Amino acid sequence: MNHKHKKGWIFLLLCPPLILAAVTWIVMLLWNCLLPEILGVKAITFWQAMGILILSKILFGGFHFGKGMKDFKERKMREKMESWSPEEREKFKEVWRNKCSGGFFNRNNE
Repeated sequence: MNHKHKKGWIFLLLCPPLILAAVTWIVMLLWNCLLPEILGVKAITFWQAMGILILSKILFGGFHFGKGMKDFKERKMREKMESWSPEEREKFKEVWRNKCSGGFFNRNNE
């Protein structure tokens, strides 16, 4: 492994924790600058800010910094569909139209 390649791995290992630390610090600063005066709550520490971030991730599923897997799946499906005949594509679309046309609120008709 050459020297340049080692730097890339070090960067990839250090980047996510540094981003998390920076976002945590920003949350702590915003909380401590705004909420004590607006809502009368106490100031928080760095670790409490990180806890709030983790809790919000668990409760709301946020922090989507990229589409990642969704883009990958869409790309793979598009590539797969390109090899289909026009009839196969139309059949696929029809099946999905039928599945999606009912919707949640139109289930009384069944």
